Amino acid sequence: MKTIYLSKHWVVLAVSVVLFAGCSCDNKQKEKNTTNQPKQQEIPVDKALQQRLADFANKPRAKGAFGFQVYDLTADKPVYGYNQNVSQPSASCLKLLSGVAGLRLLGTKYLYRSTIYTRGKVVRDTLRGDVTFKADFDPQLMAPDLSMFAKALRRRGIRGFEGKLYLDLLLQEPVKSEEHWYPWDLTFSKYGVLYKGAPRVANELKRALRSQGITVRDSQVVMGRLPVGSHAIFRFYRSIDRVTARMWKHSSNTQATSMLYTIGHHVNPKLEPTQAGVNYLRTFLRDSLNMKDTSLVVHDGCGLCTYNRLSPMALTTILRYAYQHKDIYQLLYNQLSLSGVDGTLRMELNSPQLRGRIRGKTGTLSHPYGISSLAGYCRGSNGHILAFAVMDHDMSVLDARVLQTKLGKALVE
Repeated sequence: MKTIYLSKHWVVLAVSVVLFAGCSCDNKQKEKNTTNQPKQQEIPVDKALQQRLADFANKPRAKGAFGFQVYDLTADKPVYGYNQNVSQPSASCLKLLSGVAGLRLLGTKYLYRSTIYTRGKVVRDTLRGDVTFKADFDPQLMAPDLSMFAKALRRRGIRGFEGKLYLDLLLQEPVKSEEHWYPWDLTFSKYGVLYKGAPRVANELKRALRSQGITVRDSQVVMGRLPVGSHAIFRFYRSIDRVTARMWKHSSNTQATSMLYTIGHHVNPKLEPTQAGVNYLRTFLRDSLNMKDTSLVVHDGCGLCTYNRLSPMALTTILRYAYQHKDIYQLLYNQLSLSGVDGTLRMELNSPQLRGRIRGKTGTLSHPYGISSLAGYCRGSNGHILAFAVMDHDMSVLDARVLQTKLGKALVE
């Protein structure tokens, strides 16, 4: 038998030819398969809606600044806009930004915590040790609620303690008016007890303890960190959705301010919380929403500052971002006011044609002159989910609401 020897480079060449031929066949087959696959059909926007919005934009209206945008979330395309990039005072529609940004940072399952701790041993009815009350930024914890913590001590048989009553609070100073707020905008009495300063918390906690028959001397109360070796005996949680519900449906400025404090402490506990919170909102607007227009201005978390500036496009972009994050969208959608039914829209958009068909966040300031905005979601006549925003200023609020009603009718007609 004759043996045939092949050099090494010929073997490599032969194998390469075979592999190339195989790859060529595979590639041709893939190209053939790709060619035969139908392209994903683009979803068109409602042309009739576009025309109604164009007619609405061009009709005569009261004097003043005006702009709006409508975005089809189902088709993921803009439908129509008028002055949609022009920034205007946003009023309480700014709460859409602070709420969505806060939920993205903290999570929709975030919990505020307030806890009572003890350290030491209970002998008869006296704790030979310390008690600590530790709390974060729960905005709905009111003075009467402190009785829960006093009762927890009482259930342990404690009627007094030999050590200290430590207050471990994230917020030491009472809440203050933000820059450019009008003096009457800070309704201090409506804030939770944790926002009224450490001395107020101390007084209210002493009152709660004494009402439960627990002896506490003024000299025992000190500010300080939770001592090592302490054990939680009662903890109270409040979920963040309880805060956003009041922010969005009832436009609560106190809850929105507390959200700003919570955001600020979370991102930078070394910086004053409102400033850290505003910095984060600006960053979120620029980096997460890609809204880099320098005419967009954020000064607070609730919208009371008349120097806040957003645009209709910025508002619809916030709504689009929420829609793309389903946990946030579900919360936001359910907590927006329902036209003619509840919240700040209970008496607005309440005609038979609009009642119950629009979910929105209102924004209204009557000083220095009429500022009114509305942004939210609705379902169009073709079944598509729409995000919309309309903004007005230097215009009577009553005239602005007429325009909002007309826009609503154009959306759902």
